[in-house]
Amino acid sequence: MSGKERLIQGLSDAGCSTEAAKRIGTLYEAGSYEEVLHQMKVQRCVLMEEMHESQRRVDRMDFLIRDQEKQMR
Repeated sequence: MSGKERLIQGLSDAGCSTEAAKRIGTLYEAGSYEEVLHQMKVQRCVLMEEMHESQRRVDRMDFLIRDQEKQMR
């Protein structure tokens, strides 16, 4: 497996979209390593925002559960 293929697979495994992984792989293949790192950091921010959104949904569900438990008392 080439370096580009390993990078794309790793990015996909980390949760990056196929399009983003391929775009970063193309930059890697072109030798644009600084831009590769920049785009990887951008993708990390995207993943962090998805994680935070998921946490907000969990927090909301916890609130609803507590509220329902109070109503049942």
